[in-house]
Amino acid sequence: MNLDYEKILADYERAKEVYKDFGVDTDEVLSKMKGISISLHCWQGDDVTGFEEATKGMGGGGILATGNYFGRARNGDELRSDLEFAMSLIPGKHKVNLHAIYAETDGKKVERNELSIDHFEKWLKWAKERDIGIDFNPTFFAHPKAQSGYTLSSTDTEIRKFWIEHGIKSREIASQIGKELKKTCINNIWIPDGSKDFTAKRYEHRKILKESLDEIFSASVDKTYLVDSVESKLFGIGSEAFVVGSHEFYMGYVFTSKHDIAICFDLGHFHPTESVADKISSVLAFSKKVLLHLSRGMRWDSDHVVVLNDEVVSVSQEVKRADAFDRVFFALDFFDASINRIIAWVTGARAALKSILYALLEPTHLLNEAEEEGDFGKRLALLEEFKTLPFGAVWNKFCYESNIPVGNSWLDKVKEYEEKVLKSRI
Repeated sequence: MNLDYEKILADYERAKEVYKDFGVDTDEVLSKMKGISISLHCWQGDDVTGFEEATKGMGGGGILATGNYFGRARNGDELRSDLEFAMSLIPGKHKVNLHAIYAETDGKKVERNELSIDHFEKWLKWAKERDIGIDFNPTFFAHPKAQSGYTLSSTDTEIRKFWIEHGIKSREIASQIGKELKKTCINNIWIPDGSKDFTAKRYEHRKILKESLDEIFSASVDKTYLVDSVESKLFGIGSEAFVVGSHEFYMGYVFTSKHDIAICFDLGHFHPTESVADKISSVLAFSKKVLLHLSRGMRWDSDHVVVLNDEVVSVSQEVKRADAFDRVFFALDFFDASINRIIAWVTGARAALKSILYALLEPTHLLNEAEEEGDFGKRLALLEEFKTLPFGAVWNKFCYESNIPVGNSWLDKVKEYEEKVLKSRI
C-alpha cells in the first residue's frame, strides 16, 4: 500500500487537530524527530561474521545468528551497499554502528590490538560522503584468545594484556572517527566473560575486570567527540551460571569511576519481567548518559528484530518524560539470518522510530497534572485514551517528509533489491 500525498496530508491535518485538543503540537514533534538518530548495527547484515580472515566464521563468545537466508554481505562494499539501501527506507538521518572485526585490512593479518583508524578508512569515506555518524565497539569475542571464556577478566596475564591493548586501541579509533566526522562516536564495551557452570572465583574475576577497565579508561584519548560506555548482561550462551560484567558490576563501576562513562542497557540482557524503562530514570537522576541497545529478547537474550511492543514504547516514553533525548542514545542490536536481513534492519529501525514518535506525541503534561492533583483514576483513564490517538497519520507524514516510502510499499523495493542484488550472492 502506498498512500498519495493528498490522503497523507488530509489524514495528518485531522490528526493534528485531534492532538491539538490534547495540547500537543504535531508540527513541533515532527521537527524534533528530524534531530533524533538511531545507530544501525552493521552486524545484522553479515550475521556477526566480520572481515577478519584469520577468525572468520569462528563465532563463539555467546554470539549466535541462526538461519541461512541468502544474500549475506560478504565484504565491506556489499555491507555498505546494504546499509545504504536500508537507510533509504528509514525516515530521518541515522548512524552506523561498527564492531572492530569490520576493519578492512586488504587481506593482511592485523591483530586486534594493532588496529588503527587506517583500517576503517573506507567506512570513514563512505560516512563523510553521506554525512552520517559512526559508533564503535571493540570485539572481545570470536578469537582464539577468547576461547577460555575470559578476556578482560582473565587470570592469564598475557591474555588480559592483549585485550586491554585492544580496548585502548578501540577508544583511540572511536575518538578519531568522531573527530573526522565531527559527530559523537560512542565506544561501547561488551565482553562475553563468564562461566557455563558454578564458579568459585567470582570476586577475583570481577576485581580483575575493574582493574582492566581502569587501565583502558585511563589511557589518554581526546574525548571531544567520544562517549565511552559499558554494557552488562544477565547471562549468555556459555555463561549461564556466571557473567562477570553483570548489571550490578557496571552500575557500581559507572557511578564510582572518575571517568565519564555511560551505561548501556540492552533490552534483551535482563530478566523478562524486569523493566528497562524503570532503570533509565534511576541513572539519569545522577546526570549520567545512557546508551540503549534495542533488541527483542524472546524468553532469553535471543536478539530478535525490534517490533513496536509495550517494552520498546515504555522505554521511549521514559526518555520523553525525563526530557532526556540529549542524554540518551538509541542503537539497534539484533541479528536474524532466517529472514531477509534488510527487512530486519528496516522493520527494527522503523519500529524504534515509531516508539519515539509515539512517546513525543504523548500529552505528558496532562498526566503530570492529574498526578499532581492526586487524581490517579484520571491518570489511568488518560493513558488508555492516548492509546487510540491517530499516531499513524503523523508517522505517515514523517515518512513522506523524509522522502521515504509510506505504508508497506517499501517491501516492494526490498524485493526488487533482493532479486537484483542479493540473489547474485548465492
